[in-house]
Amino acid sequence: MKRAASIHTVCFPFDLFGNAGCGAGATLLADVVREIIDDTDRETRPTRADSYRGRIELTEFDFATPQAVAEWRKTGAKVFKKSSKENSFTLWLGGNHLSVLPVYESLGPDDLVVQFDAHLDIFDLHDTTEHLSHGNFLRHGTSLPRVVNIGNRDLLLTDKAVGKVFADAIPAASFDDGNGDIERVRHHVAATRRVWIDIDADVFDPAFAPAVHQRTPFGPSPLAVLNVLNAIWSDNVIGLSISEFDPGRDVNDATLNLLGWLVEWAILRVAETR
Repeated sequence: MKRAASIHTVCFPFDLFGNAGCGAGATLLADVVREIIDDTDRETRPTRADSYRGRIELTEFDFATPQAVAEWRKTGAKVFKKSSKENSFTLWLGGNHLSVLPVYESLGPDDLVVQFDAHLDIFDLHDTTEHLSHGNFLRHGTSLPRVVNIGNRDLLLTDKAVGKVFADAIPAASFDDGNGDIERVRHHVAATRRVWIDIDADVFDPAFAPAVHQRTPFGPSPLAVLNVLNAIWSDNVIGLSISEFDPGRDVNDATLNLLGWLVEWAILRVAETR
């Protein structure tokens, strides 16, 4: 009999070099996972939550010392390697988007990242630091996987610059399932043995998720993103990351409710299918 997959949640609240404050978002989402675990443990009536009872692990980090900060990249790679053991699903709760770089670098060139992000994170313009930051980390990463972006609203990057890093990029302005865009993404997924889903919270239109540093208009709705997730989900999806949530910028907990629901949706999706 196939062993049920464990769901390893990693709280990795690194948020230096851009958008400080997002580390608190990772910690808050870890509290959501802890509440999910506690509520399930206390529940005595049959519910769908029984499918993940006893299967969620939670590992939390902090970067409160100079040594922890200096070793953040190595620490991230180490925990990812341990978490991605056979038959385990990884839920990575990051600070700013840079906190997901150890995941990218730990995946192989034949792996695929389906990235939901309002920005393509390959900037090298005059007002962008030459050093590693949350806005350019894909230019600094080593041995990166193939990346397909959905939902970007960048206006200044050239197709040539985007094509050097991304296997495909579908801007929010042109994304339309009627044009076969979901099937286009599914084609990339079907050709890949291991898939990682990466969600930067600013991919959502700020009307739905205001708790981000770079509020970019004309983004997709949560339902549009969920439709893509449902379409591409399979046993080949080995993990999901969420980053760039700054609770200090939230309005009536709108972003917390959205991302918290998405966390539980992912846990339930894994638990009921593996």
